[in-house]
Amino acid sequence: MARGAESFGKRQRAADKAKKKRMKAERRDRKRERGPKEIPVASLEDVTGDLEAIESATRARRAAAAKNARTIPCRLFVGSLSWGVTEDDLREAFGEFGQVTDAIVVKDRDTGKSRGFGFVVMADHKDASRAIDQMNDAILDGRPIVVNVATERQR
Repeated sequence: MARGAESFGKRQRAADKAKKKRMKAERRDRKRERGPKEIPVASLEDVTGDLEAIESATRARRAAAAKNARTIPCRLFVGSLSWGVTEDDLREAFGEFGQVTDAIVVKDRDTGKSRGFGFVVMADHKDASRAIDQMNDAILDGRPIVVNVATERQR
C-alpha cells in the first residue's frame, strides 16, 4: 500500500461517522423548525390537589403509629433501702408511676439478707423519669432512698 492509502475498513468507519453527523444535524434542524413547545401552566388546584385529605390521613397514621409504638423500658437503681424492703414493696411503691416490669432486691449470697439496694425496671422511660423525680429522697420503710437510672458496671 502506498502512503496515505486507507484500508476499506477505515474508509467505512469514516463514512459511518459522517452519516451519523449528518443525521444528527438534520434532527437538530427539524427540531428548530418546530419551535419551542408550549409549557402548560398548572393551576393552584392542580398543584395542591386534595391537600386537606392528605393532611388528615397523615395525622391519622401518626396517631396510629404512636399508639402501636413500642415503649422504651428503663432500669432504675434504688439505693439506701432498709433491710426489710422486699420486691413486692418496690413494685407497689413504683407501680404508682406506671407499669413495673421487674423489681429486684439484691441479697447477700452467704446470708440471704438484703444488701441495701435493688433495681426496678419500668416499662416506659417516661414513667421512669417521673418515678425518679418523685421517689428520689422519698421515705420508703422509714429511710430516704436514692433513685436514678442504672448504668452498667465497669468490669
